[in-house]
Amino acid sequence: MDTTDPDITFDESGVCMYVHLFEDSVAPVLRPAQAGELLGELEALVERIKRDGRGKPYDCVMGVSGGVDSTYLVYSVVKLGLRPLLVHFDSGWNSELAVDNIHNLVTALNLDLYTHVIDWREMKDLQLSYLKSGIANADTPTDHAFGYVAYHQAQKYGIKYILSGFNYVSESILPRAWGYSASDARLIKSIQKEFGTIRLKTYPFMGALMRTYWYPYVRGIQTYHPLNYMPYHYKEAKETIAREVGWRDYGGKHYESIFTRWFQGYYLPTRFGFDKRLAHYSSLIVSGEMTRDAALELLEGENYPEDLRSQDHEFVAKKLGITTAELDVIVASPTAHYTDYRNSEKLQQRIFAFTAGLGRALRKLRMPR
Repeated sequence: MDTTDPDITFDESGVCMYVHLFEDSVAPVLRPAQAGELLGELEALVERIKRDGRGKPYDCVMGVSGGVDSTYLVYSVVKLGLRPLLVHFDSGWNSELAVDNIHNLVTALNLDLYTHVIDWREMKDLQLSYLKSGIANADTPTDHAFGYVAYHQAQKYGIKYILSGFNYVSESILPRAWGYSASDARLIKSIQKEFGTIRLKTYPFMGALMRTYWYPYVRGIQTYHPLNYMPYHYKEAKETIAREVGWRDYGGKHYESIFTRWFQGYYLPTRFGFDKRLAHYSSLIVSGEMTRDAALELLEGENYPEDLRSQDHEFVAKKLGITTAELDVIVASPTAHYTDYRNSEKLQQRIFAFTAGLGRALRKLRMPR
């Protein structure tokens, strides 16, 4: 990590704050998990999911993008005997390889897949609005909708468990200054109102109250991260899913989406100076999956060849209905911050504080006297 994160600090030895945060908060969970010491907790969770899912067609919901983490998680929980409903948000940016990887996964494990296909006219306009807004997290239109699809399907089938591929091995480090929560529906509406040309009539919005209160506490739908309970090794995971379900590598984290590949490989570094490989490799280093020297060597290499970048640049412009020259103007325009637009950050903080207190109170009520 370096000072492209404006909030970063280093100690007298040159060690950044993320290493200390990892050692204090993440390592006490990750290291026992990697050693297999949390498998008992995983087994207890699996048994609870099985018990609560009896008599239903599925016992959990899992979002799939075709990436390493979600694919390996699906493979792992099916081996443990769970019956997931897979859900996918088709934002219109899937690569052919991503479509193949999802198809191979579903076919190999004989699973059901629900795909929510967005109205492309709305998605295109919103995606362009985000680029024009000048804020860093331009992948929000996809990320926000994915959560809605998972919760909506869980509610439809009376499922209480959403299993997420988030993991400490590859995602423990990500600077807050490089983006902002994709869950803020008010921010999305604010940006679309200022830069959009059409009303979003079918885009799946999910407000803060719905996400943090209605679904978890009223509907009882909880999200769990099983990869943080098991030994999860990135290289081995890739080899396993390639062998068992025919998965093929994309060459970069989250490169299953053409837009995300362009966004992370070109747009963020060029317009903002943010290279997400720094965070990804740093996560792998502190979790023991990669050496620092190996990461530095990879950073010296080219993970986004110029011919592919040029091809993606033309594809993104054409799909958004603008010329490459117009897209170049957007990329070269001044940047903005999410606080320049109406948002729900303070409301979300109050809701999180309330729900955290509510959770503590409920746990006390359930404690044996």
